[in-house]
Amino acid sequence: MPTISLCMIVKNEEKNIVRCLDSVADLVDEIIIVDTGSTDRTVEAASGYTKKVYVYPWTDDFSEARNYSFSKASMDYCMWLDADDILEKKEHEKFLQLKESLSKSTDIVMMKYNTAFDEAGNPSFSYFRERWIRNSSKYRWIGEVHEVIPPNGSVIYSDIAVSHKKMDAGNPDRNLKIYQKMLTSGKTLEPRQQYYYGRELYYHKQYEEAVCVFEKFLLSAEGWIENKIEACSICANCYLHLGKEDSALTTLLRSMSFDLPRAELCCEIGKYFLEHGNFQNAVYWYETALNTPKNEYSGGFILPDCYDYIPLLQLCVCYDKIGDRQKAEEYNEKAGICKPYSKAYLYNKRYFDSLKNP
Repeated sequence: MPTISLCMIVKNEEKNIVRCLDSVADLVDEIIIVDTGSTDRTVEAASGYTKKVYVYPWTDDFSEARNYSFSKASMDYCMWLDADDILEKKEHEKFLQLKESLSKSTDIVMMKYNTAFDEAGNPSFSYFRERWIRNSSKYRWIGEVHEVIPPNGSVIYSDIAVSHKKMDAGNPDRNLKIYQKMLTSGKTLEPRQQYYYGRELYYHKQYEEAVCVFEKFLLSAEGWIENKIEACSICANCYLHLGKEDSALTTLLRSMSFDLPRAELCCEIGKYFLEHGNFQNAVYWYETALNTPKNEYSGGFILPDCYDYIPLLQLCVCYDKIGDRQKAEEYNEKAGICKPYSKAYLYNKRYFDSLKNP
């Protein structure tokens, strides 16, 4: 059975680190903690789980710190977690089973990363990340921000999920400042970095600048397809904030020049037409979303609700606007099957009941 080194980089995480380590300490064979400058009790808390706690000066480079943590590992595989990640109890048995059954030829294990949750605690945003990586100099992190290990060798996908559950907002300006520092120092952003830099500008409501970055990225012959498609979505939102609605729609449709439609983009196009009162066009795009297969292994960001619940709920709204109450109610009931606890579904249900019993 392979052995696993849990490798973490942390800073001022005393609120999170105990919860994180409690969720996984019994499953791994070694814990490596690299502290990058905590001023709270993080180091003291981590020391209760492992003697392998190291101090490493922060240089505005996540890859550098993560690679340092990997360099201290002595087990067969390195596993990374952030301090606000946890492995839910329901995942533990699958985790142990994978350890027991893992082929010796496996280089990287991709696991689901659930980073947002609905009102019932079910994942509403997820994607796959490299989670177990063979302990070898071949596998190293790249990228100062939004760091990644380029997949190669024998890669397998597991349905084990790590849940990212923040207890506070953290530093919202950190990533943007790192990118700006890189640019000021004369560095040229690679396509993947351009995409993430554009996202940071968008989050900071710097829409004009974000559009310029995204348009440059989209015009480049380089760059990952999933990033291009997501860039179309965010760039379209920038155009909407700038009052350029035609450009927003054009950019959403442009996503299909890179690959087949994604349900996430179809829902956004449907929303555009719904908000503009073009209900028939909205129906077309929401129905397209319903009929779009979900490819969880593409590596892109997945919004599960865009493949059933959201288009069903919005089709209810569209048909109600058109005047077809029967169809509207049918779609609402289908949305309720997906999420019987949904406030929107329950509100609509009361609405339809009131029409029957005025």
